Amino acid sequence: MSKIDYQKLLDNALKSVVKDALIHAQFNGLGDGTHFFITFKTRDPGVVLPDFLRIRYPDIMTIVLQYSYNNLNVSDKEFGVQLTFDGRPFFIRVPFSALVEFKDPSVDFMLSFHPRVAPSAGNDMELPLEEKPGTVPDEKRVVSLDEFRKNKSK
Repeated sequence: MSKIDYQKLLDNALKSVVKDALIHAQFNGLGDGTHFFITFKTRDPGVVLPDFLRIRYPDIMTIVLQYSYNNLNVSDKEFGVQLTFDGRPFFIRVPFSALVEFKDPSVDFMLSFHPRVAPSAGNDMELPLEEKPGTVPDEKRVVSLDEFRKNKSK
């Protein structure tokens, strides 16, 4: 008889909260001040990123959904969104299994996940990296859309 993996059950339940929040944003938009910080493993199977972002963020990456996003699409297993980097739109797809953290700072809400150790995504840009379990992304890994926007005069 196998043991019950409570951590996996808990992670799956909490990921449904993220999915429901993203579905709400997909159909209703984000309210005033609401924004999501979504941290995920960039090399997990199913993650779709432009090559330059995978090089820049070889292990984990945080995206921010606030003002400048389009085509948010949520399914049972993943979400996709179009974000602008270097003035050009790019599509990103993230399976919920790749999530590391979800935050909505507007209401001081945060969920952390324990992603499974996944097999390599199998691409040509593989870099040997040491895995450090339990690490939390630092600010250098947060992708701020402000750095890609042109300065707007008020």
